[in-house]
Amino acid sequence: MEIDRLETFRAVLARRHPLGGLRLQDLDLHAVEAELLDRTDLTDLVVLGGRLSAALTVHLVQHGAIVFPHDPAAPVDVYRSRIYTAEDLYADLDSPDGYAATPDARAFAWTLDRRSGWDAYATMLRAIHDQSMTDALDEVLDGLPVVGVMGGHSAQRGSEVYAAAARLGHALAEGGLVVATGGGPGAMEAANLGAYAPDRAALAAAIHDLVSVPFYRPDLTGWARSALEARRALGVRPASDDLAGSPLRTIGIPTWFYGHEPPNVFGQGIAKYFSNALREDGLLARCTAGTVVLAGAAGTVQEIFQGVTRLYYERMIGPGGRLPPLVLVGRDYWTRVLPTWPVVTALAGTRPMSRSIHLVDRVEDACRILLP
Repeated sequence: MEIDRLETFRAVLARRHPLGGLRLQDLDLHAVEAELLDRTDLTDLVVLGGRLSAALTVHLVQHGAIVFPHDPAAPVDVYRSRIYTAEDLYADLDSPDGYAATPDARAFAWTLDRRSGWDAYATMLRAIHDQSMTDALDEVLDGLPVVGVMGGHSAQRGSEVYAAAARLGHALAEGGLVVATGGGPGAMEAANLGAYAPDRAALAAAIHDLVSVPFYRPDLTGWARSALEARRALGVRPASDDLAGSPLRTIGIPTWFYGHEPPNVFGQGIAKYFSNALREDGLLARCTAGTVVLAGAAGTVQEIFQGVTRLYYERMIGPGGRLPPLVLVGRDYWTRVLPTWPVVTALAGTRPMSRSIHLVDRVEDACRILLP
């Protein structure tokens, strides 16, 4: 039994429930220290991070518990039980060092550090972090209709590609779907922004404001600041773990593997992974309401075929037990520039997935396929 809420653990303690076998994740145990010091049935209790005194640590270990400490070299809390917010990842953005001082930048630097790359303990910590992200993402998206919007990171703010992705995200969210993207810049940011915006007028105003810093290179700090300002102007939506009755409209699932792609700020939650393989598979596996693919390069093509593999082997089940649609937008792009569509249709043949794949020219056509 995993416990990541202190109130849940208090209830377990009040019932005198056996503590062996519990996994306590990222809890502040100072408030229940007296109760724990009074318990000795601690064999196979696992404490993942959190906050506890030295005396309690010794007591737990002496009675059979396993305590995983924090690594002071880790730039993020690897045991965290919630997905991130933009404020989490962009903390200290306004410091003199700008983006370089943020947890997001420092986490990427940690992945490049040769010492941590060869360190089995650091590798284990990153794996625990990613499993924690997966658990948290499952909680956030449980039972919700999720549509994935895939596309390249190079679309600049103010371009027609960016505007189309934003219109797509807004229409899908207005239709009751949760818009999930790879969480990066370009088309991903635009789709998250569209879903985040309360109406078309506010969306147009946000795009207009964002044009002042059209791309994250060379001024990544300015790019992030302009996005945070635009989000504040839209009215901050509740974070994914504190919705308080408000609907979840959009989420980003980026990775530190692509360190050159900073996360965009328009997801109500950001599930960022160290492992790109886990991130890609987790993103596509959750798109039970369908996937829309806009123009992109290698990463986008990879996502197409990961999605196709799931459809081919009928591992994606959407509403009503049907395979969810996969919609490629841009007939010329996907048949001539990057001729992916002929391979997709050849794989489909007469299999059930042949009824789920679509090639269209406009995002409005994709909306008609995805929305009831």
